[in-house]
Amino acid sequence: MANVGSPAPDFTLKGTLGSKDTEVSLSDFKGKNLVVVFYPLDFSPVCSVQIPDFNEKLNEIRAKNAEVIAINRDSAYAHKAWSEHLGGVKFPLLSDMNLEVSKKFGMALEQVGITNRGVIIIDRNGEIAFKHVENKPPDNTLAVNQVLNELDKLNKAY
Repeated sequence: MANVGSPAPDFTLKGTLGSKDTEVSLSDFKGKNLVVVFYPLDFSPVCSVQIPDFNEKLNEIRAKNAEVIAINRDSAYAHKAWSEHLGGVKFPLLSDMNLEVSKKFGMALEQVGITNRGVIIIDRNGEIAFKHVENKPPDNTLAVNQVLNELDKLNKAY
């Protein structure tokens, strides 16, 4: 399982960026911080607030030398429909239908076949710098401002 201080597991996933198909690998973000948002399902109540919040603050995140991707078990087709429903998501929504990547990061809820909600920040060197896994959503859903604070701490360390 991927923990803080360990190298992030490599991955490549297909998904959607807005209404376009995309394929994303961890190596695409070498030299940048990466915010990986794991979430259970498209069109679900908490996710329908959390993902738009990241979308709204994307420029602030990018100003901190970071990019955002989001991963769950839904198909790229569901991601496209949901992105359109939300008015267009400006970062990749990636499909981990077999939960392979979610398992590598310790984010799979295998007993119910979905991804757990959480945020992992991978630093510019490819190591996990921060990990938040929800145990009682939405009571401890990580707000985007908390992610911005973690990025500030990470950037000060360099």
